[in-house]
Amino acid sequence: MSAYPESILITGGAGFVGGNLAVFLKHRHAQTRVVAMDNLHRPGSELNLPRLREAGVEFAKGDIRFANEFPTGPFESIIECSAEPSVLAGYADSPDYLMETNFLGTYRCLEQARQWQSQLLFLSTSRIYPMALLEAHPWRENNTRFEWRDVAGAPISSHGVREECAGQGARSLYGLTKFASEGLIEEYRAGFGLRAAINRCGVIAGPWQMGKVDQGVVSLWVLRHYFGKPLSYIGYGGTGKQVRDVLHVDDLCELVEEQLADFPAWDGWLGNVGGGLEVSASLRELTATCHEVTGKKVAIRSEPANRQADLRLFIADCRRLFARTAWRPRRDVKQTVTDIFNWIRTHEKELRPLV
Repeated sequence: MSAYPESILITGGAGFVGGNLAVFLKHRHAQTRVVAMDNLHRPGSELNLPRLREAGVEFAKGDIRFANEFPTGPFESIIECSAEPSVLAGYADSPDYLMETNFLGTYRCLEQARQWQSQLLFLSTSRIYPMALLEAHPWRENNTRFEWRDVAGAPISSHGVREECAGQGARSLYGLTKFASEGLIEEYRAGFGLRAAINRCGVIAGPWQMGKVDQGVVSLWVLRHYFGKPLSYIGYGGTGKQVRDVLHVDDLCELVEEQLADFPAWDGWLGNVGGGLEVSASLRELTATCHEVTGKKVAIRSEPANRQADLRLFIADCRRLFARTAWRPRRDVKQTVTDIFNWIRTHEKELRPLV
């Protein structure tokens, strides 16, 4: 096993995932220099700055779209998690920021990694899988959720979506930027000998996520319950039976720590990282869990029409990951909701204006 990195640059380091990773890794490896780079574009990201400072994480304000805004290196490792994360991004207005941040930004990070001879861990997304393929797979409906049927030989099953499903087809503008970034990373591995690994993450949830209608659904649900704000079941008949698997951000941090500790063994890795069927929930089930944890009920409207780029179901089949590591998601949906609830209760004053 190789030595733990002496320096780590986390792009998007004041965001939800980046901020949690920075604090976690600095706490576990006090001698490692951890720098969080962020342009503070996303509302609420500024709330992470005191937390980063208290943890001993250095903050560097910068935008990955511009090479001259990266902090002075070199860094042994770069964790790239700075993307515009909304699947609806680019449809209501210009896609410029989405494309420049998620694709050009990846190129800038790769160039820095090439120049610094850094190893790169890229957080990709489950949204790289073509929507039509996912929507066409046979499904059934029960009292609280939709679920995929098992079909002999199909790359989608009740266990979820396997990696080989990443074929042709529309995958949302957001998904396309991440899929293209995966291809660019492979070009840098082949052309420059760059050491890189790619985690295809689904719904990541936990404290410090500023949940919005278009991204961060678990946090959004808990925030709305806590503050007594209404919600909507949108799409697929408005019944709230759409399903996603959920990965607690602390579980992701533990996997990333393992990957950084022996990066040569993970070089070239590309695969699903999610909660899987065991840690999944429909919106209807999430509502029941929020009621149980918060003790509150909120009004929920039904909006039957689908939105752009929506999906009935997404569950990641993580058996490729589980075959190479003893890591497993340890926190279920109720634990995730409870952790978010406790975070909101502690920071109610700062969070109230954002809801």
